Amino acid sequence: MARATAERPTLPIRRPSLRFLKYRLLFLLSVVGPGFITANVDNDPGGILTYSQAGAKFGYALLWTLIPTTIALIVVQEMAARMGVVTGKGLSDLIREEFGLRATALTMFILGLADFGNIVAEFAGVASGMGIFNVTKYLSVPIAAVIVWTVIVRGSYKPVERILLIFSLIYFAYPVSAFRAHPDWGHALHDTLIPQWQNSPGYVVMIVGLIGTTITPWMQFYLQASVVEKGVDKRQYSLTRWDVILGCIVTDVIAFFIVVACAATLFESGHRDITDAAQAAVALQPVAGKFASLLFAVGLVNASLLSAAILPLATAYNVCEGVGFESGIDRRFSEAPIFYGLYTLLIAGGAGVVLIPHLPLLKIILLSQVANGVLLPFVLIFMLVLINRKRIMGEYKNRLLGNAIAWSTAVVVLILTAAMVWTSVVS
Repeated sequence: MARATAERPTLPIRRPSLRFLKYRLLFLLSVVGPGFITANVDNDPGGILTYSQAGAKFGYALLWTLIPTTIALIVVQEMAARMGVVTGKGLSDLIREEFGLRATALTMFILGLADFGNIVAEFAGVASGMGIFNVTKYLSVPIAAVIVWTVIVRGSYKPVERILLIFSLIYFAYPVSAFRAHPDWGHALHDTLIPQWQNSPGYVVMIVGLIGTTITPWMQFYLQASVVEKGVDKRQYSLTRWDVILGCIVTDVIAFFIVVACAATLFESGHRDITDAAQAAVALQPVAGKFASLLFAVGLVNASLLSAAILPLATAYNVCEGVGFESGIDRRFSEAPIFYGLYTLLIAGGAGVVLIPHLPLLKIILLSQVANGVLLPFVLIFMLVLINRKRIMGEYKNRLLGNAIAWSTAVVVLILTAAMVWTSVVS
């Protein structure tokens, strides 16, 4: 007699519920911020000018450099974020504790000089960007300074971070501007994936400039300090790591579109002498149309405002951590008077310098780049020594492969930085 077989019940396929996905997304958004903001601020007026010059002078030929620079940026930024998560301390704190006050004081002094020059450059970007809209710098720069100061000093960390994230999203005006320029996408993709080489001093100098504008000392101090202030712990480290990676990729994708926009218009039309990012925006209009030109200008003003808010914060964090003063935008002015006082002084000083008639702003910006170049090797070495000390990082210290990538990145950056400083001094 045949034995009856019972049908096996079909198990329902479990799919993530909408509620689960919602909470997962909210959790991701709760961590995203420091890495994304820091990387995007790297596309400041100086960076935009460098990318515009690359496209205007050499067309698509320098797009390949964005791949190695993105990898280098990810490596360095991830180390800064990891140290912040594991130690709960800023980079200046760790340098003071591990290397002493002299090293900290020297770092603070050089970074302060470099950052002040960069802050002046950011307000100069506001002046030139708003000049496209026929707004005088004597109106636009003071208003920008007041807006930036009010947002940071009167706000707390979470609302300020949301505002900065919104400002970061405005960078996507550049891809729209690039598409409206109707570039040769096949040519652009080819030169992105296959390195091009030209035996000319200008080409080599531009490569140095592109890489040198990607990794700067202030970024490491600000990123680590903001990770600490956000309160990210080891349980959230993986999401913070993705925040850093996403930010680095997005910022160099934006850089890609800036180069493409200028290559498709300025290079093709023979307009290859760009000395100011606003010139690139104006020069786009006859070729790509008024809308593309306005988008480029909006991106420049946005980059200037965002950088003008973040650069003074990076300096204030660095100095206050280095000497042990209270710091952080979650504190009131009365709780961190040195932190906010220094921030206010940097904003007022940077904006005030731009308003001085006939001041050689290009020389100030050049000196700030030289100061960045002098400081960057020391910052990278500090970071690599710190992140390999087991008593500080424990199981989160660099692995063998991580060290190989990090030290290789450091050596390349050191060589290129030395070349950039030498070029700046002798030219």
